[in-house]
Amino acid sequence: MNMEKVKEKLLSIEDAPLEFSLVYSGKKSGKVNGLYKPASREIIIHNRNFENDDTGQNLLLYTAIHEYAHHLHACARGGTLSARAHNTEFWAIFHALLEKAEKKKIYKDVFAVSPELIKLTEVIRTKYLKNNGDLVKEMGKHLIKAHDLCTEIGVRFEDYVDRMLRIPRAAANTAIKMFEYDITPEVGADNMRFLANIRDEDKRQAAEKALVKGKSPDTVKIQVRGKDEPANPVEILEKEKLRLERTIATLIKRLDEVKKELKGK
Repeated sequence: MNMEKVKEKLLSIEDAPLEFSLVYSGKKSGKVNGLYKPASREIIIHNRNFENDDTGQNLLLYTAIHEYAHHLHACARGGTLSARAHNTEFWAIFHALLEKAEKKKIYKDVFAVSPELIKLTEVIRTKYLKNNGDLVKEMGKHLIKAHDLCTEIGVRFEDYVDRMLRIPRAAANTAIKMFEYDITPEVGADNMRFLANIRDEDKRQAAEKALVKGKSPDTVKIQVRGKDEPANPVEILEKEKLRLERTIATLIKRLDEVKKELKGK
């Protein structure tokens, strides 16, 4: 698959507000399969990392979509990216692109090709994620009862949590919310904790439904909180200017110290 074809496939998944280039490095890399340069809006694919068969070309597309997600993320932020490129907003963009690509049959779901992995995934979801969620939710039920008993005998529930259960108060309160909000254990304990901290009932229920339907946690978090505000290019440059000035001042000071030390020897 040549470079032009890959770029064409990316644009057919989702159009980009800003122009970008996609090039093959012609090299093999043991560190990364590809990278994105926001300054030049360039996607570089180490094409020799991939075999020239269906599996290899599918994995090449996966890499291209990953780097394209960085480009779209940069577009959403006014053409710039923060130092932490792989944040929640990026993963939400990437996962959404993969879903679109799978629906358009541009990219094949790599997890669907292994019957053994599909079977194991079901075991993990039902035996561990759901069971763990059930246990934490049930603990919330018993914590409510413990709270009532503490009130009866005139002691602080928080003290009971600290000294008798020896667990963080936040964990106890979250477990109680899981039970009170009747959050489904199907999504697993970690996602249940996330849902328990959403105060708005409508948002919480919408987020829970999205997780049950298979949306990734990062996608749902963005759905709940909204996307980050686009970065102001001027502010970014001002901060970089200040950082560089401080670095230069420190280096000049150190240079003077080294010169003095050399003169004394």
